[in-house]
Amino acid sequence: MKKPILYIVIPCYNEQEVLPITCSMFLKKILELIDREKIDEQSKILFVNDGSKDNTWEIIVELSKKNPHYIGISQSRNRGHQNAVLAGLMEAKDKCDITISIDCDGQDDINAMDQMVEEYWNGCEIVYGVRSKRDTDTWFKRTTALGFYRFMNSMGVDLVYNHADYRLVSSRALEAFSDFKEVNLFLRGMFPLVGFKSTSVYYERHERIAGESHYPLSKMLSLAFDGITSLSVKPIRIIVALGILISLISFIGVIWSVSVRLMGHSVDGWASTISTICFIGGIQLLCIGVIGEYIGKIYMEVKKRPRYIISEKTGTIYEKEN
Repeated sequence: MKKPILYIVIPCYNEQEVLPITCSMFLKKILELIDREKIDEQSKILFVNDGSKDNTWEIIVELSKKNPHYIGISQSRNRGHQNAVLAGLMEAKDKCDITISIDCDGQDDINAMDQMVEEYWNGCEIVYGVRSKRDTDTWFKRTTALGFYRFMNSMGVDLVYNHADYRLVSSRALEAFSDFKEVNLFLRGMFPLVGFKSTSVYYERHERIAGESHYPLSKMLSLAFDGITSLSVKPIRIIVALGILISLISFIGVIWSVSVRLMGHSVDGWASTISTICFIGGIQLLCIGVIGEYIGKIYMEVKKRPRYIISEKTGTIYEKEN
């Protein structure tokens, strides 16, 4: 097997504090792999600027001038982490043999790339980076993360437990993945759908080197909901089952009330009536909300708007839509 060309894809949003620190770590790792003849010397570090409002893009441009292993592309505006990763993967797809996507903050263990590349040499097309433990997380984050994975699995979504977006993907797998055209992206749930031979590499996650996290609770909840609605219709089926159950209970209630009335034992029940109306009304609004969310996703999909627009790349300016 010839030495593969590797592109390390790194999404960046307002990372001016951490990027000058971690960029040298990525360069050191890629040079190590080249020296050990595991990858080709044409391998690159591809930064994807996700519409940053600080000096992130300027830093990327300066890095590309200092070393040919650094390259970068910039989205025309902020589109979110998942779209930024996708933009980088699709940009690299036809220029390399393998990609490794990783965040810029230095939390994911860069040394896990060695084993990822080794697994590629062993024939794996997709290698998932999986956290071995969550000691650096707060109790709340550990608990909610565990609940998230269990809930997603119960919804029928095939997820690799404790895997985020740190993964190696071959160009052949990316070519197949490019046929997935949905706008509602949840990459960690979509890649298992591609198939091909895969495995996992385990590593310990560290504290963020500098700067602040760009994934507060609200964004994590939004990502989780996107994952459920993009990969599972089970909530709709739960609504159907709930509707049947409530209808059955209501039918029994109707029979009971008519029977009581015929026997002449009816008693005015204002409280029970109001409670029943409020309960059924709440269930109806919840179900309508879930269905409305799916309809909203369909609305976004049928318009087929581009998932990203690249406005610049290091050395030139151009436009590309996908």
